[in-house]
Amino acid sequence: MPVQDLNDKIVLQHPQGPSVTVLLYGATIISWKSHSLEKEGLEERLFVSSKAFLDGSKPVRGGIPVVFPCFGAPERPEHKKLAQHGFARNETWKFDSVVMDNEAGVSIRFGMSRPAVTALSVDLSINEVLEPTAKISAVYEQPFKLAYVVTLALHQLSTDLHVHNTSSDKVLDFQALLHTYLAVPADRTSISSLEGLAYYDKTEPTEEGRKSSKTEGRTSVDVQKFTDSVYENAPGKYQITWDGGAVEVRAKGFKDVVVWNPQQEGSKLADMEEGGWKKYVCVEPGFVRGYVQLGPNSEWIGQQVITVQK
Repeated sequence: MPVQDLNDKIVLQHPQGPSVTVLLYGATIISWKSHSLEKEGLEERLFVSSKAFLDGSKPVRGGIPVVFPCFGAPERPEHKKLAQHGFARNETWKFDSVVMDNEAGVSIRFGMSRPAVTALSVDLSINEVLEPTAKISAVYEQPFKLAYVVTLALHQLSTDLHVHNTSSDKVLDFQALLHTYLAVPADRTSISSLEGLAYYDKTEPTEEGRKSSKTEGRTSVDVQKFTDSVYENAPGKYQITWDGGAVEVRAKGFKDVVVWNPQQEGSKLADMEEGGWKKYVCVEPGFVRGYVQLGPNSEWIGQQVITVQK
């Protein structure tokens, strides 16, 4: 079967071999295996730490966690009760439906919501079915609905985050990001299409430094040192290359992109395996400089498409 429901996770299987595994916890993609264009056999495209918690006790260290409605530490009053990166990555989503299933690929949809008190609890446009949890309601009072569509093709993985403001009279302000851990050799990988962009270096030792804009002067960006850079108003198309491989990341709706690799600092993370930082680079499309201001009864979509090119 192209879609397997394994209780705590969903597995998508392409007829020619590629596969994707998505945990219901956080709707976190924890595996994407696809063919190379030049070599036989399937390759794992996402890094997940061998020490990652996959039992729903904490967000997964690796894969593609979903960040919503805030990036980093909460700053806005309506986010003050939230943990870092919000709650989407550490809530259990509901597998909603199979959107597409044919020779080209397979696509499925997940959902999460907190309806407005006066609103209908089901929105047919995104087929949302998950009722709000007491945990969400206790920390986040804004009405919303989330849908997450995961699509697997032969050499491609697409992830679409739909945010629907179900309020009839209030604007929904939020940030969103897909925290993608690409399984690549960190010391031999470069990212292009960032030259000339304004960015913020979160590794700066002072708050003033972290809030000061810099301009990227490199044609190809690497992570040879501790890197945590937020690029603003990015082009939405990024080439990630290393000796023997290449992928392209395209984004729509996500105006920014984060490049992250902690280097030796990663050893301080309790759920990071020994030397794990050598095995990945995070290239994370997001809307994190400023906030999406979504009007009443409106929808916003952020899309990431990762394509194997080599």
